[in-house]
Amino acid sequence: MKAFLISGDRSGSGKTSITLAIAAALAKRWTVQTFKVGMDYIDPSYLTGVTGRLCRNLDSFVMSQDEIYAVFKHACIGADIAIIEGVRGLYEGAESTDDIGSTASIAKLLQIPIILVIDARSITRSAAALLYGFMKFDPGVIIAGVILNNVRGEKHIRKATEAIRHYCNIPVIGAIPRVDNLDLTMRHLGLVPFEEGLKDQPFLNRVESIVEMICSHLDLDLLMSLSRELESPKKIPDLFTPRTSKKSGTIGIARDEAFNFYYADLFSLIESAGYEITFFSPIHDTLPDADGYILGGGYPEYYGRELFQNHAMIEDINRLAINGVPILAECGGLMYLCRKIEVLQDFSGLHTGDSFQMAGVLPATCTIPKKRVVTYVTGRTTPSCPISKNVSLPIRGHAFHYSTVHPDSGISYAYELNRGFGIDKVHDGIVMQNVIGSYTHLHPVPSRALLFSYLSACSGDQH
Repeated sequence: MKAFLISGDRSGSGKTSITLAIAAALAKRWTVQTFKVGMDYIDPSYLTGVTGRLCRNLDSFVMSQDEIYAVFKHACIGADIAIIEGVRGLYEGAESTDDIGSTASIAKLLQIPIILVIDARSITRSAAALLYGFMKFDPGVIIAGVILNNVRGEKHIRKATEAIRHYCNIPVIGAIPRVDNLDLTMRHLGLVPFEEGLKDQPFLNRVESIVEMICSHLDLDLLMSLSRELESPKKIPDLFTPRTSKKSGTIGIARDEAFNFYYADLFSLIESAGYEITFFSPIHDTLPDADGYILGGGYPEYYGRELFQNHAMIEDINRLAINGVPILAECGGLMYLCRKIEVLQDFSGLHTGDSFQMAGVLPATCTIPKKRVVTYVTGRTTPSCPISKNVSLPIRGHAFHYSTVHPDSGISYAYELNRGFGIDKVHDGIVMQNVIGSYTHLHPVPSRALLFSYLSACSGDQH
């Protein structure tokens, strides 16, 4: 199995589009498994879309080394090529003086060579100076090749390429020209999720145009020669080994254009515990019969009217919540369970005064926008957490949102945070019966004790 990692010299270097193009091109010939460094749902949705295999996340802040190894090996079973997309610049991490949470930490841990994307806009010889600094900054990092992005003309390419070869002795895999109006569609949380665009042919045509343009300027054979050859894993790691051979129950997971922020390992861990997964759309479907439900993140604010118009869905969710059925809702799911979403000022296609009635399961309202919240989250469950069986369980994940939830007074919270921001800064997870609605997106691997406790509560046949 071949493996390589694509990183950028900074955010906005173009690594996402370039990784997408490379993954799409190679997936036409081989089985490609992709990974994304960091806590991110949207980039992985594109990598999943073009390869047909669920992209997995690797993050050295929330995950231990053993967990990273397990996720990597589990995902690579049956793959010919493993491609890892970095996050931000190569060395950006959670802190300023160590590399925890960075792309570099993942490359070093897995000993995978890096292809560095350099934004060469308006620089030539300076590209070599920049690369030289990246190479010397951490001797444990192996930069095997370079892709120049945003170049203009053959003279630009020649000068930058000659400088890099002379001063750094690193091969240039390709040079991508600066093309106006050929970016992937953006929104306030990043790219528009791939699943939203699947029904839009112009969106798909745009993705295909980007892939074709980028790959026409890359030497993919050279790229493959710079990859590391790894032994193909065949055994399922213990972390994902089935815990039972019997069916334990069914979990309903909301998945449509409004709700699609999930880590792929969530599905693997649920299935390892013997549960079947049934996906449903809060916009289009009736609520399926299940032992518990998960409402992930997404963009309910863009589908407010459609969500509220599905009255049968809202009535069923309220009925099951009152009857004590376990429901986990994160960020977009939290917003959906509030009484309403109000737009306080024009924001990313939303208009001042817009108001959308929501499910009304939780005693709270939601307003948009607020100052962006993006942070790692760590903490533990509180005695009020309805699914942790009076045991304090660790949680690790992230928060990323532009909204504020305003709960009624006297509510209880499921999580107490020692890092990050919850609904009231140090608490998160509004509790109502066996419902938990939080801004925190839990990573299922380091938070698996809570996940399995939730599944145990689901198997209690409480409805």
